[in-house]
Amino acid sequence: MAEESCCGLMFWVYLLICAALVSFAGLMSGLTLGLMSLSLMDLEVLVKAGQPEDRKRATKILPVVKNQHLLLCTLLIGNSLAMEALPIFLDSLVPAWGAILISVTLILAFGEIIPQAVCSRYGLSVGAKLAGVVRVLLVVFFPVSYPISKLLDWILGKGHFALMRRAELKTLVDMHGNEAGKGGELTHDETTIITGALQMTEKTARDAMTKISDTFSLDINFNLDMYTMGLIMTKGHSRVPIYSGSPTNIIGLILVKNLITCRPEDEVPIRNVTIRKIPSSAQ
Repeated sequence: MAEESCCGLMFWVYLLICAALVSFAGLMSGLTLGLMSLSLMDLEVLVKAGQPEDRKRATKILPVVKNQHLLLCTLLIGNSLAMEALPIFLDSLVPAWGAILISVTLILAFGEIIPQAVCSRYGLSVGAKLAGVVRVLLVVFFPVSYPISKLLDWILGKGHFALMRRAELKTLVDMHGNEAGKGGELTHDETTIITGALQMTEKTARDAMTKISDTFSLDINFNLDMYTMGLIMTKGHSRVPIYSGSPTNIIGLILVKNLITCRPEDEVPIRNVTIRKIPSSAQ
């Protein structure tokens, strides 16, 4: 192309076209990173349980990204067209070497780095605001992008909806627990309960048992005097095992709440209170 003289009509036309191409390339690049980084599972979770504003945004984005290969092909085709066309129009404004240098600089700064930095941080918000634009592009590039997307579906598979494994869920909950007290949504108690539930299939009764040597228990021949009652209160257990003769011969347990009517000065024998049998099974 012949170079246009500075400040002529066509000079400004080509300059505006170049600016539009850089902006369009940046838009495609940013949306590619922003939308493709949002997994279908993340969006489904936001739609069902997100904050009201995030729920609205996810609802707008979800239909657009459901066919991920079609979306990817559309955005990449648009980005490629803009980047390939830019040097052609720049060539009419500056020498060939200048067109190459300027196009690379503009595409790198305003077509890649800045848009991707913004969309990687605000992908949900930007994607929701530009969902309408993406729908139009899907229609415009459909004749080209659809066959390519179907080929990708056939080669790679259509769905990329990956559910978390039990260990991954546990790690995620633990990470939230580490942030408890720092503005995190989950408290330490909540994360402990959730983690325990996730570990139930891996635990056996033996894992929850306490060695008899480490267990606080009382002889059936003891009296509930001041010393014994104080010992029970100090230990803080809701149930106390009772043995006969040897600490290994557990015959039952007493509920501490049932001792509220017992006065230490009466020194009630333990055998006179209700001793509940402990369910047992063969080892």
